[in-house]
Amino acid sequence: MKQLLLAAALSLAALAASAQTAVLRVSAIPDEAPTELQRKFKPLGDYLQQETGLPVQFTPVTDYAAVVEGLATNKIDLAWLGGFTFVQAKLRTNGGVVPIVQRAEDEKFTSRFIVPADSPVKSLADLKGKTFAFGSASSTSGHLMPRYFLMQAGIDPDKDFKAVAFSGAHDATVAFVAAGRAEAGVLNASVWDKLNEAHNPNATKVKVLASTPPYYDYNWTVRPGLDAALTRKIADAFLKLDPSKPEHKEIMALQRASKFIPTQTSNYAGIESAARAAGLIK
Repeated sequence: MKQLLLAAALSLAALAASAQTAVLRVSAIPDEAPTELQRKFKPLGDYLQQETGLPVQFTPVTDYAAVVEGLATNKIDLAWLGGFTFVQAKLRTNGGVVPIVQRAEDEKFTSRFIVPADSPVKSLADLKGKTFAFGSASSTSGHLMPRYFLMQAGIDPDKDFKAVAFSGAHDATVAFVAAGRAEAGVLNASVWDKLNEAHNPNATKVKVLASTPPYYDYNWTVRPGLDAALTRKIADAFLKLDPSKPEHKEIMALQRASKFIPTQTSNYAGIESAARAAGLIK
């Protein structure tokens, strides 16, 4: 009888595991407008469905913490994370999440400090006493690393700025500064370039004051315990993407990637150190 019960329990466990991967559940940190995230993901989602043989379900979230919780509670299988969000997910899951790939561009990522086009500000030091906009509090390129580099330059955002706002997303930061809701702000270089290429009206009203030194940033991460064979399939699918192939060109253009490369947890040790130095994690 005990053997039958054990066999039944094992069968149920196997069914549960199978059910968990009947659909590939994907999400992303909300670092841009939800409509833009959906637009960027659609061709990639179709490609991942083709490569893994699983239906792909993209679930947008309202904040960065929701992505971390989704991975930790097995409600999300795969997520596009910033470096700081990955560190938070790593800590939340006791090292259970696994970063699998990143864009080549994410090895040397940067952020741009912006001011209104007619601002008399000439340097970061001139920002003291000004109102300032970060992106999301959990953003690597819109908050953590710019805060860290400001502190390295002798500027404490909590003491030296007149007021600090959090816009919630990179494109929103540009809108804040363009509208005069902040006298300066910071966003990631990739979104800044994209807005300029699209002749975004807000981007035309601001200018770049300075750039940060480079750091590791975004990656695609899988939840703890995701089937190893499926994880390999997902990683291989990303690594096969080639913008010179017509069928991959749109995917790579929307992801703003020249290619995807393998990544690992140790790449984000510097971000964890910066977050501790800035007092954003204990």
